[in-house]
Amino acid sequence: MSNMREKVMSAVFLISALVSILAVGLICVFLLTKGLPAMGKIGLFNFLLGREWSPADTPPIFGIFPMILGSLYVTAGAVIIGVPIGVLSAIFLARACPKRLYRVLKPGVELLSGIPSVVYGFFGMAIIIPLTGNSILSACILLSIMILPTIIGIAESALRAVPEHYYEGALALGAGHYRSVFFVLLPAAKSGVLAAVVLGVGRAVGETMAVIMVAGNQARMPVSIFKGIRTLTANIVLEMGYATDMHREALIATGVVLFVFILFINLSFSVLKRRVK
Repeated sequence: MSNMREKVMSAVFLISALVSILAVGLICVFLLTKGLPAMGKIGLFNFLLGREWSPADTPPIFGIFPMILGSLYVTAGAVIIGVPIGVLSAIFLARACPKRLYRVLKPGVELLSGIPSVVYGFFGMAIIIPLTGNSILSACILLSIMILPTIIGIAESALRAVPEHYYEGALALGAGHYRSVFFVLLPAAKSGVLAAVVLGVGRAVGETMAVIMVAGNQARMPVSIFKGIRTLTANIVLEMGYATDMHREALIATGVVLFVFILFINLSFSVLKRRVK
C-alpha cells in the first residue's frame, strides 16, 4: 500500500514538473515565433539600439534603447538602495531583534509582500513624487521598498540556516557578537543572500504598475535621475491595448528582450552560485 502511494505521489510530482516545463516552453515558443520576425523586419540593431520610439510616424519607428536603459537604471537604483537595507534588516531580525519586537516586525515585513502594486504606486504618487517628481529616482526609491520583503525574508532564512556552532566557535575564538555575525555567519549564508538579491532584482525588473505611476513614462533617452523614463514592461502595458499589426509585433519583440534580460539574470546567478560553492 505504501509503495503504491509513493508511486502515485512520484507520478504527481513528475506531472507537475512537466506541466511547469511545458508552460515555460509554450511561452518561449510564442515569444520567439511572434517577436523574432518583427525584429527581422525592423532590423535587429535598429530595434535594440534605436533611440526613438514613434509608432504613429509614417513609416513607424521602433527603437527600444531608451527603454532598455530605463529598465537598467531603475533596477540598478532599486538594488543599490534596497539590497543594503534588506540584508541589514535580515541580520537584525535573525541575530539581534528581541523576541517581542520580532513578533511585530516579522508580520509587518510579510505584509509588505502582500500589498498590491497599485497601492505602492499610490504611495509613490502621494509621498515620493512631491519630493523627487516623476523621475528615475522616484521609481528607484519605490522599487527598493517593494523588493525589501523578498530580500529580507530569504536572507533571514539563509542566516538562520547556518549551524549555530559557527557562531559559537567565533565567540570562543574571541570575536564579538557583531563581528561573528558579519565575518562568520554572513559569509556562510552568502549563497542564500545572493539568491535573495537575485529574486529581488527579478521583482524590480518585472514590476510594471507602480513604475508606470511614478516614472513619467517618457520614451526618451535618460538624461538625469530627476527626469522621467519608460521601462520595457511599461512600454508593453501602455501600448498593447491599442496596438495592431507591426506595432503589436514590436511590443511582443520587446517582451522577447525582457525575457532574455531575465534569463541572463538567472544564468548569472547560477554561475555566481557555483563560484560561491
